[in-house]
Amino acid sequence: MRIWRRSVENWIGSRGVHFLALLLLAPTLSLAQYPPIGIIDFYGLRKVSAEEVGNLLGIQKGDAFPSSKQADLERRLAGIPGVVKAHLELVCCEADKAILYVGIQETGALRLLFRKPPKSHLALPQGIVKTYRQFENALQEAVLKGDAADDISQGHSLMANPAARALQERFVVYAGQYRQDLHRVLRHSADAEQRAVAAWVIGYTPKKTAAVDDLEYAIRDSDDGVRNNAMRALWAIASFAKRRPELGIRIPPAPFIGLLNSIVWSDRNKAMAVLDPLTWDRDAQALRELRDGALLSLAEMARWKSMGHAMAAYVLLGRVGGLSEQEIAESWSRGERERVIKGILGSQQTKE
Repeated sequence: MRIWRRSVENWIGSRGVHFLALLLLAPTLSLAQYPPIGIIDFYGLRKVSAEEVGNLLGIQKGDAFPSSKQADLERRLAGIPGVVKAHLELVCCEADKAILYVGIQETGALRLLFRKPPKSHLALPQGIVKTYRQFENALQEAVLKGDAADDISQGHSLMANPAARALQERFVVYAGQYRQDLHRVLRHSADAEQRAVAAWVIGYTPKKTAAVDDLEYAIRDSDDGVRNNAMRALWAIASFAKRRPELGIRIPPAPFIGLLNSIVWSDRNKAMAVLDPLTWDRDAQALRELRDGALLSLAEMARWKSMGHAMAAYVLLGRVGGLSEQEIAESWSRGERERVIKGILGSQQTKE
């Protein structure tokens, strides 16, 4: 296991949650189920200050998230001079408290374009959708209990939690039995939930090279839930591909680098997860693309107060800056995060 992963697992400690499982498998709860907010983190800020955004937001640590006012809050934040759009996302959990992410798209910032929604009335067999919904409930319960250990050695998620794993094993059968249905629904169904289910189940296809083509298509879907599931699946496949290079599975980093600039937090979260294995070998071209396409976003996210998510960005930033895995882990453990971030930003700007 890599040094930095051990470091994070030690930091998480008694919660017993594997770092990448925490990163990828944060449960989707109804807003009423979330604990009070413990952390408020921002992204997308270059010219507008976090203080200005925070003051207008009017939410403090310890508050419950006012879900009924989310759309109104996003409109108010979009009214700040220099802001085009705002996005609020509540995430579970750190130190038993929710994390509120506040995304800002400033005037002149890169705007990601996604594919228009398809229009065909296609649907998967009801059993697949029912199993997926049961799995999401089992996943939520497992993560909240700290039982999120995950085996991806076969290129797809198989959790240690018995209830979740039993449902995932059905996905292996579905992926083989309904391969063409999954392909058609993912690309042509007007129903976003159907596409999201298809994206997740396709990841269980035995021939991972065939799955990659569909999943790369899905990360440009108009729906963030579809993109989320596609990247959850691609993380496992990318990790598998790096361990089994003889299989010739190729996943280009560029689409995920672009998503590090998204206003949607889950796009950034899952893109970082996929880019982790894609940069294990320190491929020079991938790191150049990462530097050129997302350096400031990585630095911003590496400064997040949410430690688990911040470290995902810190690791990628450290690789861009030429730090060894040991240097990344040790500088983090010693609390030298800000010094390292400033040093990497300074050195990269000097190169330019």
